Amino acid sequence: MDTPRTRKSRNLTSCPPDLVEPAIEVVSPSSVRNDHEVKDKQYAARGIPNHLVFGPRTGRRVTPWNPGPDGHLGRDTLSCGGELTVETKSGSLTVDTSRLRVDPEAPHPA
Repeated sequence: MDTPRTRKSRNLTSCPPDLVEPAIEVVSPSSVRNDHEVKDKQYAARGIPNHLVFGPRTGRRVTPWNPGPDGHLGRDTLSCGGELTVETKSGSLTVDTSRLRVDPEAPHPA
């Protein structure tokens, strides 16, 4: 059986989309475009249903939805704080976003 562990041992750069749930990105200053645009389109085109993007500089979390060949058709952008629960094929994943650190020098989200 091809699992994430066997993929890792083969040092491949990608896994089949059915083995990825969810994809989680934490945005750094140098990866803003890559995390919000490039990876968003790549994950959507591969049909990865759960993609979460956390922005410690902005204090926001982005949850894209409805993946397709040209990217996600929509996204929810919310301030971090409280719990975020994502339903996956393997079960529920809950992240307490109130515990995520936010850069104190970053502009406060409106």
